[in-house]
Amino acid sequence: MILVTGGAGFIGSNFVLDWLKESNEPVVNLDALTYAGNLENLQSLTDDPRHIFVKGNICDKELVSSLLTKYKPRAIVHFAAESHVDRSICGPDLFFETNVMGTLNLLECAKAYYDQELSENERSAFRFLHVSTDEVYGSLTFDEPAFTEETPYRPNSPYSASKASSDHAVRAWFHTYGFPVLTTNCSNNYGPYQFPEKLIPLVISNALARKPLPIYGDGLNIRDWLYVGDHCSAIRCVLENGKIGETYNVGGHNERNNITIVKTICAILDEMRPHRDGSYANLITYVKDRPGHDRRYAIDSTKLQTQLGWKPKECFETGIHKTVQWYLDHQDWVKNVQSGAYREWTAKQYGNW
Repeated sequence: MILVTGGAGFIGSNFVLDWLKESNEPVVNLDALTYAGNLENLQSLTDDPRHIFVKGNICDKELVSSLLTKYKPRAIVHFAAESHVDRSICGPDLFFETNVMGTLNLLECAKAYYDQELSENERSAFRFLHVSTDEVYGSLTFDEPAFTEETPYRPNSPYSASKASSDHAVRAWFHTYGFPVLTTNCSNNYGPYQFPEKLIPLVISNALARKPLPIYGDGLNIRDWLYVGDHCSAIRCVLENGKIGETYNVGGHNERNNITIVKTICAILDEMRPHRDGSYANLITYVKDRPGHDRRYAIDSTKLQTQLGWKPKECFETGIHKTVQWYLDHQDWVKNVQSGAYREWTAKQYGNW
């Protein structure tokens, strides 16, 4: 049994689906079902006894402790976080509440469970895997080498500052208490079930609706893109083989600037879903840059590849084609997210929030 936090969100739900596809080990899935948490992502597991869903907040100490006591998981995989940079600029409080205080609460509850409720053999096998981001490292110039695990932290947004704080807390629990932690810092994920506030699903949905495709600033900001399925396989690899106390960077080796991403999506849509009004690229619209917009992220995942043997399966070309096709094939999911209908569907089962 493992406990997954944030398992109804984008990366978390992909991980839960992937885990139960590759293993029969049950999952307790704790998610607060905020706006980005969507049980429709997990609809295929509705009648699967291996998936135990619990609606709740990681800041709820009594709930977290009771779940650990009841289910006795051998590992915690911690995805739960507020993750959208734009939202953090407008409302940083929630980001620090969830990402910092929520992680602190998990660490405290998990340490008490580890110290008081597990046998010596169970303690030796237990792991707390904290999923983080490359944004904690700050911004690179175009000619600087990629982030390694030794790169100093230089967070530049409220979101990345909150994640950096949580990373430091996890590190401190290992060095101070000997608590068996693992940390992963990943590059920008993309793929199925991503909430359409993020660049790739936003561009796909706007293009299909013939709405403007907004590009911040000059469009030359670079990100290193990682297909979400590859991220899930990396987390499984680190959970099973990672060295306690270590950090592992996870990247897809796919640096692309934003305007290239948008033009690539438009070209794929022109091929898959041509429109009588011409290329989707005609919808590209440059808008004012957001405050503190980091120029470039790039991940060096050499440590993960050489020490643990992980490699991404998807290059950007294959991953983005799969992603566009998924959104074309799942327009009902997109419509439910955009309309908020997915929240009404969930509320019938778990109450209002």
